[in-house]
Amino acid sequence: MVVLAGHATRLSSAFNLVLVLTVSLVGCGASEPVTTRNSELTHGNVQMNLEVGVTTQTEVLEVFGAPNITSIDGSGREVWTYQRHATVSQSKSRSGYFTVILAGGSSGRSSSQQSTRTITLIIKFDKSGAVADFNSRTSNF
Repeated sequence: MVVLAGHATRLSSAFNLVLVLTVSLVGCGASEPVTTRNSELTHGNVQMNLEVGVTTQTEVLEVFGAPNITSIDGSGREVWTYQRHATVSQSKSRSGYFTVILAGGSSGRSSSQQSTRTITLIIKFDKSGAVADFNSRTSNF
């Protein structure tokens, strides 16, 4: 029985060590939360962050995230295409109340408006991985 108690103590210590290591590794390997950078594709961000011949592919990935489409153009340059859509809904309501001597009444009016905005960014890279050319377009409907 003394031998079994010694093994139980060693097993308990080993279990605790494995538990501590597992918790430590899980804490180190935790991924960062998803950011909103992919939704921050605006003309302002494009103009502020892209410079022909200077901005690298790594910097583009850090600012705008992964592209929707990657391809190679006829000149052999890598082309990244980003496209983002946003739908904005607004609703307005207006109500009023009026009285005339002993008669009363109310009126109400509401309206709703929805618009969709799309921005497309096309970036071409040179052989060294720097921005060679870029173009962005926005449409609202």
